Amino acid sequence: MKELQGIGASEGIAIGRLGWMESGEDTVEKKGITDVAGELSRLDAAREETIRQLQSIYVDALKKLPEKDSMIFQIHIMMMQDEDFTEAMRQAVRTEKVCAEYAVWEAGRTFSERFAKMDNEYMRGRAQDVVDISRRLIRVLQRKEEKSDFSSAEPRIVAADNLTPSETVQMDKSAVLAFVTRQGSRTAHAAILARTLGIPAVVGLGAGLDALREGAALIVDGSTGRVLVNPDGKTVAVYREKQREEREHRKKLLKLLHAPAVSRAGVRIRVYANIAHPNDVESALENGAEGIGLFRSEFLYMGRDSLPTEEEQFQAYKQVLQKMGKKPVIVRTFDIGADKEVPYLHLPKEANPALGYRAIRICLDRKELFRTQLRALLRASAFGNLQIMFPMIVSPDEVKAAKAVLEDVKSALSAEHIAFAPKIPTGIMVETPSAAVLSGELAQIVDFFSVGTNDLTQYTLAVDRTNAAVSKLYNPRSPAVLKMIEIAAQSAHRAGIPIGICGESAADPQLTGFYLKAKIDELSVAPASILKLKENVCRS
Repeated sequence: MKELQGIGASEGIAIGRLGWMESGEDTVEKKGITDVAGELSRLDAAREETIRQLQSIYVDALKKLPEKDSMIFQIHIMMMQDEDFTEAMRQAVRTEKVCAEYAVWEAGRTFSERFAKMDNEYMRGRAQDVVDISRRLIRVLQRKEEKSDFSSAEPRIVAADNLTPSETVQMDKSAVLAFVTRQGSRTAHAAILARTLGIPAVVGLGAGLDALREGAALIVDGSTGRVLVNPDGKTVAVYREKQREEREHRKKLLKLLHAPAVSRAGVRIRVYANIAHPNDVESALENGAEGIGLFRSEFLYMGRDSLPTEEEQFQAYKQVLQKMGKKPVIVRTFDIGADKEVPYLHLPKEANPALGYRAIRICLDRKELFRTQLRALLRASAFGNLQIMFPMIVSPDEVKAAKAVLEDVKSALSAEHIAFAPKIPTGIMVETPSAAVLSGELAQIVDFFSVGTNDLTQYTLAVDRTNAAVSKLYNPRSPAVLKMIEIAAQSAHRAGIPIGICGESAADPQLTGFYLKAKIDELSVAPASILKLKENVCRS
């Protein structure tokens, strides 16, 4: 038996046979060109197609990953749009008169090496992101179809020099027992995705990976970073027992499936699910969700070439409401803009899109879009327990304007003799400092609050969460952010309305105690996080 030591990137134990994944590297030949303008045009068209692919991957990722992890692919889009990276590629075409493929390869190598040499571990982890987007762009230029780099008749422990985020998220989880890689770090996006997907992983094995052969028997311990090659029977038995203990813990979690989340002090907190697509409801119910705390309706608008019709939206909302039965379903009206791009709406390019034309601002400006969505929601309300939530609110006037549109739509449906629920609670996302500060006034005109900690953190700390240079400052546990939540919670309680948390930090075990103390009524998380959150509440 031989032992290799790497970096434990994702917890869990895997016992099985090794399967090597083919390198995703594409051959790039340095070819000269004569038509510079034509080559630049080809490069620009390929960049646009690559961005479309990344947007599609982002939408698909949201169906199985929390938003914070899916944001990886939004970061890739921003990298692809980065002026310095784009200019480096275009400059190589212009001055060296080389084909676009080689220009991309050269720029990708330069930028990847630049990240790899940085002192900050997080920034070093971005080197593989550059490799990922460069490789994708080259494949588009070469007109190569997207391919799966690993397949096996039976589940294997996958070995590779490195894994890109897109390779990781698109891999068939049922075919993968664990990952082991030559390169990588715990902060690399592929490692983050492995943790989210629940796949054990050990990275940074270096030259030790050379000792591994196709079909070799391995034990991978993602907690300690140990990889045991051709283990003896006694060692296998020890790790089989550890696997059994892990399964027993999962069984204990399953006992909480239909149980309420009650703290040791007897504080009851409702646990809901965040979803982005009607198909996510099954996962929410399978994991014991007591309701849908956030249906991100904007994803009905993304990954397509035209607006969803009223009927398409109605069917999607109806499907979710019927499946959830009497359980509440909170639908956020579309939060388009900023990192959620919808190209066919031709929204203006902005220097600071997170602070610009997005969410409720688009709804109140382009009321025809808003009315269509509200008509679909109201029609669907007859089939379940619907609640409507408005995002990016900064003032009571916005709420009043949104509710006025809602009332107009109700009147129109009544005139058409179309049924809808007589009483539909309406609430707001508290995700701007303004909404938190004015929460006392806002609580008087809405039926509930839901705190979006992702944006609240970003706006309170003035940190772009997608900007690698400052992302280390992004801290949902910041005293300033928690103070904003406390203010909103106190306002909600005084007004007698419920308040929930639907941002990613709702699943943060280090914040569970704070939420209980602040008397938060509901925590809404990704379906896969529900049982662990219930366990956390019960232990607190």
